[in-house]
Amino acid sequence: MKFIYQLFISLYPLIARVISTRNEKAKLWVNGRDNIFDKLSTAFAKNTDKIIWIHCASLGEFEQGRPIIEELKSKSPEIKVLLTFFSPSGYEVRKNYELADWIFYLPIDSFSNATKFYDIVNPSIVIFVKYEFWYYYLQQAKRRNIPLFLVSGIFRHNQPFFKWYGGFNRQMLSYFSAFFLQNEESVSLLKSIGIDQNVIKSGDTRFDRVIAISKQFTPIASIESFIGDSKQVIIAGSTWLEDDEILYHYTKTHPQVKFIIAPHDIQHSRIEECLKLYPNAITYSHWNTGKRQPESGIRSTENILIIDNIGMLSKLYNYATICFVGGAFGEDGVHNVLEAAVYGKPVIYGPEFSKYFEAIGLIDANGAFSVENTLELEKTFNQLFSDKKQYDTTCLNAQKYVFEHAGATSVITRYIYEKRLLTN
Repeated sequence: MKFIYQLFISLYPLIARVISTRNEKAKLWVNGRDNIFDKLSTAFAKNTDKIIWIHCASLGEFEQGRPIIEELKSKSPEIKVLLTFFSPSGYEVRKNYELADWIFYLPIDSFSNATKFYDIVNPSIVIFVKYEFWYYYLQQAKRRNIPLFLVSGIFRHNQPFFKWYGGFNRQMLSYFSAFFLQNEESVSLLKSIGIDQNVIKSGDTRFDRVIAISKQFTPIASIESFIGDSKQVIIAGSTWLEDDEILYHYTKTHPQVKFIIAPHDIQHSRIEECLKLYPNAITYSHWNTGKRQPESGIRSTENILIIDNIGMLSKLYNYATICFVGGAFGEDGVHNVLEAAVYGKPVIYGPEFSKYFEAIGLIDANGAFSVENTLELEKTFNQLFSDKKQYDTTCLNAQKYVFEHAGATSVITRYIYEKRLLTN
């Protein structure tokens, strides 16, 4: 397994560089790592403060790491935070995040890269979020006696860690100082392979994050203008084409309903895909500027708003009567259901959600519904719109589920302070 891993980390940058000529995301990945150690050396040359290094794969993991950053910065403003990303979809969106002192792409994992990285940065604490496991970076933390934590971690029985051939993967786990895990199943799985020290069921920091977002909600005048006096509003968040094809028929047959659709990918081709699929649609950028789609003129029945920017979705759910969360009609599974549930809204998603304990839990709490196809989706929409008692109960259950699972951030930061990991 170690040979396969080394082969992977050797080939990945080469493949990324080859496809970067025709793929924008690959180009960002490659360009972001050019001269990375020169940039790091310059950034850290004069630093004498304690550094917490937090690494996130992408944007979703950042949202899990963010509450920890904010809590630590609030209690210890003198500490410095280095935030790294593996993916451009995280770095490019959050490269100006104000509470991080430095934000970089993570150099590809290797013994020499990890050694240089630690020599330059010299962090006091290392935090990896959810499921990032880079062998040499983990190994260096252990060799240098730097506390290394996995936060909002989650494990499943079919992962290599728990297979007969997973010795290399289990070795990576041995480098961690403590695990802060989302659920009891993950705790039990680690115990099954002999890891039972400093294994803590803390919950998922995303619950804390969505609660904080909901408390900071501010109205969006342009959205309120689009909704008008409509009493039936469906917000479809983080959708892919497979989700849109399921939703399409309902938009066509229910012109009295207002639909706000926020695609997961907002590249031009994806927005054009949405505009072709949905009749009576307008993009947010055109609506917000008072313009109409140039290719079709003014439509008298525009009841579908396509969000063509990043950053609004967590607020948009507050305007929903019902929320539809995308991703669960594709292989990767459902996106963040908590962003919708925190506002006390019924949440609906497709059948692929078994990897996400919060999506399972929300259904078990009777705050969400999973549907298999268009007919089930339409039936669920109609039932919620027509049965006020069921609707109100579902809303209450959804919000209750989120607030009952808050507190992971406090568990993690309390551990750091109790162990005096930020004191000299």
